[in-house]
Order: sequence, then C-alpha cells, then structure tokens
Amino acid sequence: MLKIQRFHPRTLTLSLCMAALCATSALAQAPTSGIDKTQFDTTVRPQDDFHQYVSGTWLKNTAIPADKSSWGSFQALHELTQPQLRSIVEAAAKDGKKAGAEAQKIGDLYTSFMDEKTRDALGLKPLQAELARIAALKDKKQIPALIAHYNHIGVTAPYDLQIHQDAKDATVYVADLVQNGLGLPDRDYYLKDDDARLKDMRDKYLAHVERTLGMAGVKNAPSGARDVLALETALAKAQWSKVENRDPVKTYNRVEISKLADLAAGYDWPAYLNAAGVGTKLPFIVVSQPGYLTGFNAALQATPLETWKTYFTWHLLNTAAPYLSQDWVNARFAFYGTALSGVPQLRPAWQRAMSLEDKALGEALGKLYVQKHFPAESKVRMEKLVANMLLAFKNGIDNLDWMTPATKKEAQAKLATFVPKIGYPKKWRDYSKLQIRANDLVGNVFRANSFEHERNVGKLGKPIDRDEWFMAPQTVNAYYNPEMNEIVFPAVILQPPFFDPKAEDAVNYGAIGAVIGHEISHGFDDQGSQYDGLGNLRNWWTEEDNKRFAAKTGVLVKQYAAYSPVPGYFINGELTLGENIADTSGLAVAAKAYQLSLGGKPAPVLDGFTGEQRVYIGFAQIWRSKMREAQALVQVKSDPHSAAEFRIQGTLVNQPEFHRVFDVKPGDKMYVPPEQRVVIW
Repeated sequence: MLKIQRFHPRTLTLSLCMAALCATSALAQAPTSGIDKTQFDTTVRPQDDFHQYVSGTWLKNTAIPADKSSWGSFQALHELTQPQLRSIVEAAAKDGKKAGAEAQKIGDLYTSFMDEKTRDALGLKPLQAELARIAALKDKKQIPALIAHYNHIGVTAPYDLQIHQDAKDATVYVADLVQNGLGLPDRDYYLKDDDARLKDMRDKYLAHVERTLGMAGVKNAPSGARDVLALETALAKAQWSKVENRDPVKTYNRVEISKLADLAAGYDWPAYLNAAGVGTKLPFIVVSQPGYLTGFNAALQATPLETWKTYFTWHLLNTAAPYLSQDWVNARFAFYGTALSGVPQLRPAWQRAMSLEDKALGEALGKLYVQKHFPAESKVRMEKLVANMLLAFKNGIDNLDWMTPATKKEAQAKLATFVPKIGYPKKWRDYSKLQIRANDLVGNVFRANSFEHERNVGKLGKPIDRDEWFMAPQTVNAYYNPEMNEIVFPAVILQPPFFDPKAEDAVNYGAIGAVIGHEISHGFDDQGSQYDGLGNLRNWWTEEDNKRFAAKTGVLVKQYAAYSPVPGYFINGELTLGENIADTSGLAVAAKAYQLSLGGKPAPVLDGFTGEQRVYIGFAQIWRSKMREAQALVQVKSDPHSAAEFRIQGTLVNQPEFHRVFDVKPGDKMYVPPEQRVVIW
C-alpha cells in the first residue's frame, strides 16, 4: 500500500540547532524552486482548483501504466526503486551460494519465482499435501486445528491471530483474535443488495470461485461456489464494519482463556490455541470483535462440513494461485486485477518476484539496499527535518486556543516521548531459521509465512522489542505506531519528489515535511490521541477538551463525506477521519516548521512563487495521482485514506495560511469562511 498510513501492529528528544537547518537541503549557491511548472495548468486559477492548477497538464497527459491500478508520486518512486532491487536480487541469485546465508535465500527465492517452466510443469502438485489435509477432515471438531495451520502458513481463514503490544500494558505482548475470512475487500460487497455495482462484482466473484474450483477438479464447482459465497456472506453479516474497527477501546476486549467458550459455545479453543503455538497458559487473550466470534461459531454449526471443506479449498487455491502455473496466475489476475481493480495487464514476473522478496525477506533485502543506495548524509538531513517538525508541533500545542492547560501538559508529555526511526533498523531481523529452496516456490511462501507467525508468537512472555520495524527500508511509505509512540520513515522515501536536496527548503517542507507532520499528527488524531506517551490506551483528555475535539472532527467527517471520487459513491468521513486529521494537521505544522527554518529571514522568491506558496505546491505535487475507477471504488469501500485529489483539496481549504498566501477570497471555489475551517493542531 503505497500511502502514508497510521500503522497499528494488529493487520507506528531530538535537540534542535537552528543554525544547522539550512543544511537540510544541501543548498547550492543558486537553489532551485523544486517545483515543476511544466505540469501546471495555468488556465485554472489556484484559488478555484489547486489540484488542477498544479497538476492539470500532468493529469491530462499521464496514462496509468497498463499493469497498475493507479499512478502518482508514490508509485513512480516505487517503480524507480524496482530495478535497483532487481540488480541486488539477481546478483544474489548468481553469487549467493553459501547455504543458509541471506544472499542465498534472496537469490533462491527469486530463482524459484522466475522458473516458470518448472511452475507450469508442476501445476497443482505443490498443493497436494494441503488439499489432502482438507480432504481428510471427518468432523467439524478438526476445523480449529486447520484454522491454526492456515494462520501459520498465511492462508485466509475465518479469523486470525495477531501478536502485538498490550494496549493496556505497553510493557508486555498480547495475543489478539481478529475477524477475517472474506475473499472480497469489504462486507459491503456481500450485503449491499441495492447497489448494482457491488452486486455485479459479487456475481463476478462467484464466477471466479466457480472457475477456480473447476480448475482444481472439485466436483459440482457451480454449487460449491454458491455455497462458498453463502458462507462468506454469513461471515460478513457477523463482521464489524471498518468504522467500528477504528475504535481502539471497543476492539480491546480481554477474555480469559476459559471464558472463550462463552463467545463460541462448543468450539475447541484449546485445540486451536495449542495448534497456533500460543498454548492455553495465557491468563487472557484479546478479542477484537467478540460478536464476530459468536457469529462465526453460529455459521460453523449451521453449515455442513462439505461446504467448509470447499471453503477451505477455495482459500487455499486463492492464496497459492500467484505462485502456481501460469494458468492459475492468469485466472486469479482476471478477477482481482482486471475485474476488481480495472488493471488490464499483469505485472512482469520479475516485479512480482520483488513483491515476494519484500514480503518474505524484507529486511534482508533492505540491508543490501541501504548499503548500496542510502547515503549516511540522508539520514542526518532527515533527523534535522524531523527535529524541526517536532519543535513546530510543540510550539503549536502551546498556542492552541481550544485546549485547556491540563490537556496541553499531557500532549506535551506525549510529544516529548516520540521516537523517530529513520532509514533502517538499529538491528536487522534474523532469518537464519527460514528455509528457502530454489525449486520450491509454494513451499518457500508457506515457510516464510510460518516463519513470521512463529517469530511473532515467540514474542509472548518476552520484553518489548522497541527496536523492531514493521516496514522494510525499501518501502515507499511511512507509519506511526501508537503502541510504541514512534514515527518511522523508511530509507527509500528520502529522495525526490518527497525530498529534493537541490531545492530550497520550502518545497521539501511541503512534501517530506508534510509526510513527517502527518505521522506526528497520528499521535493526536481521533485514534492515536487515545494512547499516552508510553503506548497505553488511556484517556488523558479533560471532558471539555474531548467535546471540543469531537466538534472539530465532526466537521471534518461531514466535509469529506461530501466528496465523491466515483460517481454515486462518497468518501466515508468516519473511516477516513484519522488520515484526514493527519493530512490537515501535518501540512499546517510543516508550514510553521518552514517559517522556523528561515530563522527570521525572508524566504526567497523562486520561479515567481514565494516560499510560503511553494510549501503548498510541494504538498500538491506529492499527492498528484490517477486511479482506475474500479480501484477507486475499492478504495472508497475499504481504505482509510481519502482519494488523492481530496487529500489535496480537502486539506488545503482548511489551511488559513493557504488562503492568505494565495489570496483566496469569498467567491473563489477554494474559499472556506474562517469559522468553517477545521484547524486542530
């Protein structure tokens, strides 16, 4: 997911030397502006449509690549990085022959993926043992152990097990049961009978399940597919919505192991927990959606064993299809790529291999990437930028007119404990126990998933590893983890268009500065604000401040709910609230940080724009993007991020400084009266 996100492990005090800040851009004697005026559409006034003004020519002339569902700054940087990673991986495939070495594993994983001749010859043979396991089911009492096995090897199952910090005690790890089990992106695809587009996609999904079962030789594939859809619909009815799942208090439910039977009477939880590797000696387990487990158990009892066997067969085939013979790859892509996301062409095999390398051996590959492509000075520059952003946020809290002194004190205490992580981990992940074989792609995938499952389960009872990263250095993204109160910026993002070392600072503050501000702001959005500086889920707000905050965020919910990325469909303002808060607040803080960086001196005018104006242009440039309509619908239904166009427009209209520096006045389309602007941090 190539988007700035609020990260939650369940699926994130630098001193400031003002004199050194000028070094953050390594400026030459005559700095560039950092903006690309060739992509502007000057027939559009910035006061009326800033997105079109900054990117109109780009939007008109840019085609989404045939193998992509969207295209923009994030995807372009990702694409630029792929040949660099390919060179590293191919070198490992050629030279990394020492058995057990990380280079051997990187190389052999790539070899196993690229050996299409062997994959085509094998067909379904790599799944024979797993298919036999399903066929051997004689009783529903065996299903808990099978679900645990699927959790191990990464196959979709009705629920999943996650290990993360305990939100009520940040000093220990906890096991968490979470809902899962669907083949479509969201429960709405199953339940919205009055929505023609979702119903049509459901029909296409049914046809795809039938085709997949038929390819595997399953008898009565048409009726089997209907049974699978009916079962997944029953699970969807029991599932909590994505909006409900954004509530960290509602989804934190401690249940004693012996009390799990109260949620799912007759279900063999000891069999599941033992097979999952966590055992039954834990004092309790967290259940994110208690009502779902009850609904799942009802579906388990009401559904014949044969239907469950077909369901498990389908999800095994669906998970493994990208790593089987080409007919399986093509069949899966026809639905998930073309029908669901609108993508006409499959990505080249080597690019799909890079995605697998990232998933299975992300830090091993990241270590080699950093050595070759991440200069030490980039980390130093980023540290200074982050320090300045934290200072601007600190000053901003002091100046808030809607927050009481008691809550300001708590907010400052949390900000002071923020941990920035930049570039790459202090210690690299140990992959010594992971076996990778050059002639066993499906086995490699399952072993990699099992390795990760066991690595996480192994955390139980051990001290919190605060040096752990949840993204590889080559990931074009960033995250905030509320349980560790950390902001994390992988190495790859510190390059154009997010950071341009040749440009004057303004555009960098609008770009990477807004990204930094976005992640800091997640610590104070509607979710992150419920955690304290230690990572504990604790209400540190006064009742008065909670009401004021809710009033401001309520306006933001309504604002975004009026935006329509797809005709007839509107952004879910509640689902996207956290990201919208982070965008709005992050850019506001970035603009303030740029002013701090000037040290009282006037900003230079470059390419006809003041420094203040270039901050907002830099922001608009990183979010220019195009998305296929089918994928845009998936985003509306399942993604907590708003469509890129509205991340630009919706954010800017709430910025008082944007109105000032671009002279946005009543009558202009971008104008919002001061009393209606949502200014939070």
